[in-house]
Amino acid sequence: VSEGAGAAGGAGVLPSGAPAPYRVEQLDDAMVEVGSTFSYRHELDRALVTAALGRVDLSVGRQAVGWGRGTIFSAVDIFAPFSALESDREWRRGIDAVRVRAPLSDLISVDGVAAFGESAEESAYVGRIHGYVGDVDGEIFAGSRREDGFYGASMSLPVLDAEIHGEAAVFVSPEVLPSGGSFDTEDIAVKAVVGGSRTFDFANGLMVAAEYHYSGFGVPDIEDATDYVEDAAYLERYARGDSQILGRHACALQLSYGFASLTPFSATWVMSPVDGSGVVIPSIVWIFSDSVTLSANAYLAHGDAPDGPRILSEYGATPTGGLVQISFYY
Repeated sequence: VSEGAGAAGGAGVLPSGAPAPYRVEQLDDAMVEVGSTFSYRHELDRALVTAALGRVDLSVGRQAVGWGRGTIFSAVDIFAPFSALESDREWRRGIDAVRVRAPLSDLISVDGVAAFGESAEESAYVGRIHGYVGDVDGEIFAGSRREDGFYGASMSLPVLDAEIHGEAAVFVSPEVLPSGGSFDTEDIAVKAVVGGSRTFDFANGLMVAAEYHYSGFGVPDIEDATDYVEDAAYLERYARGDSQILGRHACALQLSYGFASLTPFSATWVMSPVDGSGVVIPSIVWIFSDSVTLSANAYLAHGDAPDGPRILSEYGATPTGGLVQISFYY
C-alpha cells in the first residue's frame, strides 16, 4: 500500500504509509523532514536488467508488475496493488523480482514471477497463463504469496458497445486469518471484482466505468473495525496489500471526460453498499509538455463520523482534503 494508505483504507484510522512490499532492501531515505508537515524523500524505484533469450524475455531487478482487469479495485494484483482511493495510478511501486515471459503460441503466453522480500516467508512465487479465445481475453494464476496459497483468474470481453471484466482469487492461509475467512471458513479468503465500462459519443467522449468488489480480508462488521485496526496481525496483512478496503463490500462509479486533449477530467465515487458512506474524488490533469504534467485531486467524504474511537461507517472518518502533484519525466 503506497503513501496515503490511511485515507485509502477508508476509515482514516489505518497507517498513513508502509514500506513497499517485496523488497530485499527498501533503499529509500528522507532527505529533509520538518516534523509531520513536510518530508522530502528519495526512493530507488526502478533498477533492472532485461534480456531476450530466444523467445524468452527475462527481467531481473526492481521492476513494476501489475496484473488484472480492474479499474478501481483488484483481486489478482498481489505485488504492489493500488488502494481504492489512489489518486496517481500512472506509476506503480517497484518490487525486487525475477520475471520470465514466453509465448506458447500466437494467442497464449506464460509468465512467471519470483518476488523477494527480506526473508523466504515474505516472498512470492506465482505463475500465469494468459491467452485469447475469440473476443475473450483471460488469464489464470497459481502460486504462493507470503506463505499463502494463491489461485486466481481474470477475464474481459466486449458485450454490445461495452466492456465487461471480472477477477476472482482464493488465498489459503497456513493460519487463522485475523478478520476471519470467507463463507464460514477461518483460513480461506476470497476476493472478487466485477465491472464494466462504456464510452459514449458525447463531444470528445465520455467514459463511464462501474465496479463491485468483495474482499474476504476485510472486516465483517464495520462497527467492530476499531478492534481489528488495533490487532497487529490485521495491520500487518493490511500493510502488505491483502485488502484495499476496510470492509468486505465496495462499489465504484467513475466518469472520465476530456474538455480538450490536454485537460482530461475524471470523477470517481467509491462507496460502501453496506452503510452508504463513500468518497467522491474529482480529478483534473494539465499536460504542459511531454515532460511535465500537473494534477489536482480532491477527496470529499460522506457518511457517519466516528463516535469517539468507534468507527460507525467505512468512509465516514476519511478526512476531506486535496492533493496537487507535479510530475517530471526525463
